[in-house]
Amino acid sequence: MKLFFRRVRSVAAKEYKHILRDPFTLVVALVLPLIFVGMFGFVIDLDYKHMRLYVRDNDQTSVSRRFLQEVSSSGYFDQTPLHSPARADEALQKNNTPAVLIIKPGFGRRVKALDPADPARAQLLTDGTDNVQASIIQIYMRGIVQAASSLFTGGAEGASSLIRTRFLFNPELSSRWFIVPALSTVIIGLLAIMLTALTVAKEWENGSMELLLSTPVRPAEIILGKLIPYFCLSLFDVLVVFVLALTVFGIPFEGSFLLYMLACAVYVTGALALGLVISVVTRQQQAAIQFAFAVGLLPSFIFSGFIFPIENMPLFFQYFTALFPQRWFLLISRTLFLSDAGFAPLAPAFAGIGLFACVMIILAVFKFKTDVEP
Repeated sequence: MKLFFRRVRSVAAKEYKHILRDPFTLVVALVLPLIFVGMFGFVIDLDYKHMRLYVRDNDQTSVSRRFLQEVSSSGYFDQTPLHSPARADEALQKNNTPAVLIIKPGFGRRVKALDPADPARAQLLTDGTDNVQASIIQIYMRGIVQAASSLFTGGAEGASSLIRTRFLFNPELSSRWFIVPALSTVIIGLLAIMLTALTVAKEWENGSMELLLSTPVRPAEIILGKLIPYFCLSLFDVLVVFVLALTVFGIPFEGSFLLYMLACAVYVTGALALGLVISVVTRQQQAAIQFAFAVGLLPSFIFSGFIFPIENMPLFFQYFTALFPQRWFLLISRTLFLSDAGFAPLAPAFAGIGLFACVMIILAVFKFKTDVEP
């Protein structure tokens, strides 16, 4: 056992010196997290605000003007008046606006009358070529109408007075609170895979890996010795992303920091082992980086729930996503950032990333053994 740890320490020390001498590895580990967090954190925003809305007010009463004031004060729309009905269709056809709001004559009188048989009328025309934006505009406008209805009727007849909605964990429904905690899944996983895949593939190209395999050092000792330096470097990236999320983007952290770091440690271990497997299979840096991006980026965006809700996928793909650790780590990251959940509700997610890490380590050791044995 003492000899085992001496060999592991020797491989780890060799890898540590290699990292310090390799500027590419340092750039990947220290600079890319800052670039990725800044790029994804500021660019990806699912909140639609200040959308151009063409408005045609055919009522011209105090009620209609107050309603349009509510629409403008919501912050979702920037109004542009229309002076002729023909320009409404023209604006949509020329893609000048995603929506047109037309208030019909008698709007104010019908609002004050509160007659269910003769309700107030307004028409919202949306550009259906972008169905996502059209659906969001409809949702936004429905909320504005409910708020305005409660304002005009004093809450007596307004639908908004029947139910009170409160959003837990994300009171303002900020998409940044939703996206930034998930960035650790993409950034940490991709960097961890690239660190081992590219550097070890470089050793295969240079022939130094064959020299290392010809020594008495066993494959398991090589795996462990190579994982330790990159594991520490990846955990440093974890702290960088964590600090940026709290300080730059103002994301709260409500859960257990120790539990979060434990999840990061298991997730990073699996990603590093996957990088080693890629390096053994490809043995070329160009092929390794292609595989690293394929297995690091695609599952993070498609099968993790980062962009596309897993619940909306076909049943087969809902089960298929369970094979990817990105799905489980994203669940842990979002939950611990925005709520104070303990270990029990996250146990299945921990089991998912833990099983993946074990499988990747075993596979990496097995692949190294097949290269050692003739």
